[in-house]
Formats: sequence, C-alpha cells, structure tokens
Amino acid sequence: MRAYNTVALILGGGRGTRLYPLVKARSKPAVSLGGQYRMIDIPVSNCINSGIRNIYVLTQFNSASLNNHIYNAYRFDNFSRGQVSILAAEQTDTNEDWYQGTADAVRKNLSHFDNEFINNVLILSGDQVYRMDYNVMTRHMLETGADIVIGTVPVNREDAKGFGVMLVNKRGQITNFYEKPKEDEILNSLKLSAEQKKMFDIEDSKKEYLASMGIYIFRRNVLKEFLEDKTMMDFGKDIIPEAIKKYKVFSYAFQGYWEDVGTIRAYFDANISFGSKNPPFDFYDEDAPIYTHVRYLSASKIEKANITSSIIADGCKIENATIKESVIGLRSVIQSGSVLEKVIMMGSDYYENSADIERLNVRHLPKIGIGKKCNLKNVIIDKNVRIGNEVTIVNKKKIQNQDSEFYCIRDGIVIIPKNTVVKNGTII
Repeated sequence: MRAYNTVALILGGGRGTRLYPLVKARSKPAVSLGGQYRMIDIPVSNCINSGIRNIYVLTQFNSASLNNHIYNAYRFDNFSRGQVSILAAEQTDTNEDWYQGTADAVRKNLSHFDNEFINNVLILSGDQVYRMDYNVMTRHMLETGADIVIGTVPVNREDAKGFGVMLVNKRGQITNFYEKPKEDEILNSLKLSAEQKKMFDIEDSKKEYLASMGIYIFRRNVLKEFLEDKTMMDFGKDIIPEAIKKYKVFSYAFQGYWEDVGTIRAYFDANISFGSKNPPFDFYDEDAPIYTHVRYLSASKIEKANITSSIIADGCKIENATIKESVIGLRSVIQSGSVLEKVIMMGSDYYENSADIERLNVRHLPKIGIGKKCNLKNVIIDKNVRIGNEVTIVNKKKIQNQDSEFYCIRDGIVIIPKNTVVKNGTII
C-alpha cells in the first residue's frame, strides 16, 4: 500500500480547556514541547518519516500561531508532491456551524480528500507524544483485511476511564467498544484475559485494558459512508461503536512510548522526563527524527552554571544559575544566583537590544527571562515572560487549583501565562 495513497488528518482539538492558560492565545498543537518543538511536530514528523506527504491539520480556535509555525517549518519542494495545510473551521454556504466533534470536523473537510486517488484516511491527534511508522498500521490493515484499524495501548483500570476501551477476539478484531467507561460492571466486562495480555505482549500486571490512542486508519469509502450520517459527531462515541457491528475493525497494538499530553499534569510530567538520563522519548532518531522550524540561532552560552537532568534549547544565555530537571526553551535568559527545579521555561520569541533594555529601565520593568536570585520549583513559564529579581515561585501552601491576576495553578503546578510581568520580590 503506497504512502501517497493515504491522506493524514491531524485533529487540533477544541478549546483545550484542560491545558489553559497555555492555550489562551494558541491552539493545542502549537504549544511548546521539549524546549524547541511544538506538539504538532510529532504527528507531522511521523507522517513525513512514514512517507505520507498529504497532511491536513484541522483547527478551530487560535490557529494563527500554528499556521505561522507550519508555514515556516514544512515547505516541500516541487518534486515531492507534498503539503501540510491548515484547515480552520469556517462558515460556508453548506456549513454554518463550528465543529461539533472529531467526526464532524472531518465531515466538514471531506472535499479535501474525497477522490478516487485516495485509498485510506489516517486520523491523528495533535496532542500526543510518540514515534510511529504508520506504514506498519497500513500493512496490518492489508494482512487482516480490515476496513478500519485503531491504534491501541494497554492501560490500567483508572486510566481506562478516560479512554475508549475495547475487547478483541483472538485475531485482534474488536468485538466491543465503550467510550470512557465509568461503571464497574462495564469496566469488568472489558478486562483483558491472561491469554489476551500474552497475545499483545503486555507484561505489566496492572495494565488490564486495551485503550484507543485516537489514531485511526479508515478505508476512504467506509469513512465517507459514516460521515454521510450527520448524526455521527464523534469517532469514539458514535462511529466506532457502530462500525464494529458492520465492518471489520481491528486493533493495532502499539508497543512503544506514547503519552497523551492534553492536561497540564501530563504535559508537565512528559516534558520533565525528556531531560532525564534515560528519557522514555528521544526527539532525535537518525532514522526517524522529529522535525521543526529551523531558526538558525547560535549555540547557548552558559557561564558557571550547575545543570543536571535538563534540556537547554538553542540561543539561551545562562549565568551562574542552578538548573535541575528542567526544560529551558529558545532564547531563554537566566541571570546569576537563580535556582530552577522542575521548571518548563518556553523562552522568548525575540532578543531585547540595548535600546529595549534602556526603555525598560525607565519604566522599572524587568528584562525578558528570569532575573537574579530567583527560586522556582514546579513552574511552567510561557513565552516572553519577565520575571524580576529575588522572585520566589514554589507554591509553599501546596494549592492544587487557583486562578490569580498574573498566574494559574493546576494540579499544584504554577503557570505564568505568556507576556506576563512578575515584579521584583514577588512570592507565590
């Protein structure tokens, strides 16, 4: 099955309230990841490495930043027959509403892939971290004679409540599917047997359920049939449960690292893990690298700093600081005496010159970055944030959730939104 007969649709998600305030001014796929990447770089890179060059990103909210990133990062030459295009929700003569669900988003863009040259439609999420060769899924479709293949991962009982969970037979064909089951009776009925766990090479005794990754491959004509029914709004809730009654729907058991980073806690933990000694996910693989916008920044300049288990992106200036288990993004400036532990710092979109700094001094404003003698722990710092001198952000009261004038707390993690100014001596 040739890759150019497959079109990829990457779902940008809705408002992404679980990632607020990181999505206040951008869509989920545009959120920074691993210091110098964006979430969208993961599925787009997987597509490119799999030979899939017809890629569409479906967005609805705050797509300007994402559009700019894709334009700068993914421009194919005239001989590759490829494209990465943004399809933002819009009102037309035939569609007057915003996207009502994942399936509805695909339905409203059907014209972009409904032609006889497209055999398969690959549907992906824009807020997951993993590396996959999608050709393996398409081969699985051929070998099993499936009409639909769903990427799956093993999960424990508690996590199963937040996913689409399924039962399969000995061939791997899906026989039952429930979206986000909460009732004990349903969960018990979906538990994998010892034989099934062996079939999928699941060694962890706590992982007793097979969950959907939100990755689907449809035969185009099968997908089109379901999309013609305008009551079908969502893949997990509507289309998949109906499809297993009529078509061959198979599971493809994914064995590698996979993480849904659609919540602040999951996003924070995943990023911090990237800087560990043996990270569960490495952004560079010679055979399947993760691509992004090439910015041609200089190497980072570090003077007398103590840095452990951290990622430092390009263009940073760090002076006599202590940095532990952190991710320091592009063009970050960290001044003398500051201590950062488990901090995700997204960096800056630009450098400030001497004239900029002179104007800031007149207004008594700090420079972009982190000032002198600051102490930060369990913090996410969005882009272009100005943190003054002797600022302490450690959440001593261990508040789990709170909204303030210039910061938010989610799951105990303090988040400083984009362009925020934190004055000298502030304590959070």
